[in-house]
Amino acid sequence: MAAYRYKAKNMNGKIQRGVMEASGENVLQRQLKEQGLYLIEAKDVVPRKKRKKLSARQLSQFSQEMAALLASGVSIARALEIVSQEEGLSPVMKGIYRDILAELKKGVGLSEAMEKQKCFPELMLGMISSGEGSGNIDSVMNRLALYYKKNHRMNQQVRSAMTYPVVLLVMCAAVVILIVTFILPQFEALFAEMAHLPAVTEILMAVSHFLVSQWYIVLFLIFILAVILRITFQIYGVRKRVDYIKVHMPVFGKLNKVIYTARFARTLSSLYSSGMPIVTALKTAGETVGNLYIEEQFQEAITMVKSGAPLSLALKGIDGFLNKLSSTILVGEESGRLDTMLDSIAVTMEEEAEAATKRMVTMLEPVLICIMALLVGFIIIAVMLPIYQSYSAIEGAA
Repeated sequence: MAAYRYKAKNMNGKIQRGVMEASGENVLQRQLKEQGLYLIEAKDVVPRKKRKKLSARQLSQFSQEMAALLASGVSIARALEIVSQEEGLSPVMKGIYRDILAELKKGVGLSEAMEKQKCFPELMLGMISSGEGSGNIDSVMNRLALYYKKNHRMNQQVRSAMTYPVVLLVMCAAVVILIVTFILPQFEALFAEMAHLPAVTEILMAVSHFLVSQWYIVLFLIFILAVILRITFQIYGVRKRVDYIKVHMPVFGKLNKVIYTARFARTLSSLYSSGMPIVTALKTAGETVGNLYIEEQFQEAITMVKSGAPLSLALKGIDGFLNKLSSTILVGEESGRLDTMLDSIAVTMEEEAEAATKRMVTMLEPVLICIMALLVGFIIIAVMLPIYQSYSAIEGAA
């Protein structure tokens, strides 16, 4: 039972407000009608528990199972019942499915019921709403399953590709910390006997002494720095500037453009093929790019399309996408096969994005190795230089 804060009107037209428990708005309406009241507005007193957005893998699995059941003639409500009873399903997902099913039993549409859960992306809700209007919900679910499956695969490829550089970076930090905090203090007694130490050695020993004796200050400073950076990157102007740099930096800028173009092309292809109007599809796809600098340029592109300009011309003016996108869409517009060309460019760009990710990692590896070599080399020089100078002094005295 849920508690609803309602506003109702009696036979005399007088407004009454109150709180009443009911299993749903339809039941609440019936209960009020028995009291001679007609419901105007109702609001759940206890808000729904905030849920995390579902991952691409979860969305793909949900879409695939629903598509298979709907294609076989099962109703949406029955399909959700079957999916919710699947073995190994997490309690969170079971709760989501149960809540959607409860909304469907009230007469709410699937897209609206999913929207109330606050854990499904706008893209999925928009496509399902479009599928409900056109009556091809099973086909839309198939497209969603394919879209999120590819999305999940791309995310996995990025994670897998970045594993080695991250491990290398962690090892670099661990080696430096080990040398500075455990090995260097062993030379402190030897260096104390020397009259004069090189500047690099004095700096290194000071750092070593500080890390050993004041390590908690270092951890606190790292924490504060992380918080400051997190807050800074959430500032609109900073985030926009960073996103601008991402697509204009040497070498990596071109690779980022490939990834953003692939993401947009796949989203637009899925939305347009599901029957969504091109303006709505363009707006929704623009919000999924993941780059604020590019996303802000879509307002002008949408205005151009509304005024009758071709889609290819509107997208050509967006800084951050490859020219291949607009030229391929132009071919689709001229041939009258825009949906086919969108799907084709999406597949092509996804392959290029995969290759671009691998190239980025390939470039990062030698950079990290060079950084590690420089740090370790600096430490070795700082340790060996005073020892070499002392040997030179002994030889000179002899």
